[in-house]
Parts: sequence; C-alpha cells; structure tokens
Amino acid sequence: MIEIIESEIDSAALLAAVNDPDAGANLLFVGTTRRVTGQRETSQLNYDCYREMAAKKLAEIRAQAMERWPLKAVHIVHRVGDVPVGAASLAVAVSSPHRAEAFQAAQWIIDTLKEIVPIWKQEVFSDGKKVWVHPGASPSSSQ
Repeated sequence: MIEIIESEIDSAALLAAVNDPDAGANLLFVGTTRRVTGQRETSQLNYDCYREMAAKKLAEIRAQAMERWPLKAVHIVHRVGDVPVGAASLAVAVSSPHRAEAFQAAQWIIDTLKEIVPIWKQEVFSDGKKVWVHPGASPSSSQ
C-alpha cells in the first residue's frame, strides 16, 4: 500500500495492516516534526508534492524492497500539507520473517524516498521565517 494523504497518519492501523502470521518482525518507522532544528524553533513543516509522480516513485520503491528482501508486506504513507510539531509526516511499516531484513528494508525505503520522490519540505520557524529544505541540507544553515 502506498498513500499520500492530507490528514493525520494512523500509525497503529498501519502497523496492524502489515501484521502477518509468518512474520517474526513487524516494524514501524514514524517521522515526526521536531520542535527544534539546529538552534531554531520550528512551528510546523509544510509538505508539497507532484502527486502522480510521487505515488509512482513510492510504488517503485515498495516493489524494489519487496524484491530485495523477504518481506511479507510494505506500507508507505506520506502526509502533505501542514504538519505541526509532534505530528507524523511519514510512516513506513514492513513485516518480515526476521528483524534484520525488516530494519534493512525500512532504512533503505526511507533513505531512497528522501532522495528520489518529488515531495518537498518547507520548514516554518516560530519567528515566521520559512525555508525549503533539500534532503541532506541543514535547514538551520539556510536563511
């Protein structure tokens, strides 16, 4: 399952959806908006995307992960729009017979989607300044 949504991510439902009786590992990663980045206080993140291409790339990543590791299920959900501090913007759930493969696959999925999926993040600071953040760049160093 691949979803791009504009509402809160239901992480419990996502984890339940990948549960499989043949899986010894059910893993959930949830990326949330942190309150402080560098020395600046964040009020929220804004995400935007090219929805059709983002969904296509997420599906490709999912398919590649399923081919590369012995996974039972992979679900990826990314939120777009305004994401307040403490709220989830990304959730990746995987199930696998063993934990090592689940951890490896989840890490690869997250790293790969940040590199190739056309979803853009804007950090909004408490002082009202806004900065578009490129993966790997420090938002606190951009002014």
